[in-house]
Amino acid sequence: MSKISAMLHKLWKENSELETEEEFKKRWKSIFVIYVTIFLMTLGFGITLTGVWPYLDKLDPSAGKTFYGIILAVSPLSQMIASPLVGYWTNKTKSSRIPLICTMILFAFASIMYATLDAFDTNHKYWMLIARILIGTSSANIAVCRAYLSAATTVKERTTAVSLGSLAQVLGFIFGPAFQAALTPLGNEGTTVGKIVLNMYTAPGWVNVLLAIINIVILLPWAFEERPIAAKEAMVVQGKDNEEAAVDAIKLDYVAAWTLIVAFFVLVLNFVLLETLGTPLMMDQFALTKQESLKYISIIMAIGAVISCISFVTIGPLCKHFDERKIMIWGGFFLMVVGRFVFIPWGSSPPTLREISSNETEIELVGCPVETQTWCATTNALTVEQFIIGYVCTAIGYPIGATLIQTILSKILGPRPQGVWMGLFTGSGGFSRVVGPVLLSALYQHYGVVWTFCSLGAFMAVTVVWLLCLKHRLVPAVYNVKDENGKA
Repeated sequence: MSKISAMLHKLWKENSELETEEEFKKRWKSIFVIYVTIFLMTLGFGITLTGVWPYLDKLDPSAGKTFYGIILAVSPLSQMIASPLVGYWTNKTKSSRIPLICTMILFAFASIMYATLDAFDTNHKYWMLIARILIGTSSANIAVCRAYLSAATTVKERTTAVSLGSLAQVLGFIFGPAFQAALTPLGNEGTTVGKIVLNMYTAPGWVNVLLAIINIVILLPWAFEERPIAAKEAMVVQGKDNEEAAVDAIKLDYVAAWTLIVAFFVLVLNFVLLETLGTPLMMDQFALTKQESLKYISIIMAIGAVISCISFVTIGPLCKHFDERKIMIWGGFFLMVVGRFVFIPWGSSPPTLREISSNETEIELVGCPVETQTWCATTNALTVEQFIIGYVCTAIGYPIGATLIQTILSKILGPRPQGVWMGLFTGSGGFSRVVGPVLLSALYQHYGVVWTFCSLGAFMAVTVVWLLCLKHRLVPAVYNVKDENGKA
């Protein structure tokens, strides 16, 4: 504890002209509450994610995988739509607490609906669809969290603060599926209390209700006291009389801001690529069964998650020695470009082709299905080594790019309320998760590995060139200070 106190005291000394040490501690206490909120929200989202398909299949075997795909898509779609709206609400109320608590209440209600789908007599798949829409809408509070981190940190603190927020989000996604796995001993049938069924599918919903309640409690004034400082810092730097005047004096570079929002869409789209195609790619290229591919992709994802966590932790120290724009472009985006082109097949022969046999069930068929993917017979196979190298490039590049693009955007926006802008930023990532699975699956099935990875690699490379061209504009907001004659 003494080391933590010493570290906080050292950080406060850098901002001693802006706040007292006690105010500094309260401000960072509020920031840590936001980290917990991000972690619990993504943890809750991850708990139910892996169980959606078997739960749907149990409730309504006729629903099919097409409807399952719709259920997966509606969450990011509703998040995309709701994020700017919730951000606008945050700006208008000038409070993060109210939108955060309200979205948590919505999350709890949606989780109860998800956990009690057995209680509905009919139309289970449609009730699940509604629950997933509400869950996606509630996850728009991530935009509020991002806006608060920007408002509650100084320019010097922001890179480290945002990287820790991103780390909290990744840890939530890592531990979410682990929670789901821990609840599997409840089994497929579980126990029944009245019309309420408690099994391995419904239990995650009730866990989410508990997490939402905990989150609401720590967002109350006794634990979470809003402490914005960005506008005050701008006021002191500019020598203004009030914060409003300081904010009004700062020009916004709209081109730079929209460039980063679009670049984030491209970055997430490239990340979604391996989320969407990881398992089918391993099955096709290495002739693995479904069980084997899930086993190996889970191992690779777990290792990749550890690598990503290490990347998040190193961002702050790296940015103290190197230009964060260069780290974002070369350590984030360019490394992702390398990762895409690494997936161009190195093998000297096509993958093992799936044999068509009426005596075999689909689960026993392994290899590349040439009957539905004609490119299987003419495209060389991937090697295990390049699959691993490509995945590692993504595990390192994505967290660096995603963290620093948000950091730089927040600095470009300056001390102005960032709710709407962070809503648009969050929405662009949600849009990638809506179009990504559909677009990438179709591209892979019809044109194969080479076209899929080359297309996205080229798309990513163009983004790198564009970021390099605008690098001189990816800087903190410029103060529009007037001289003695009143001229800007």
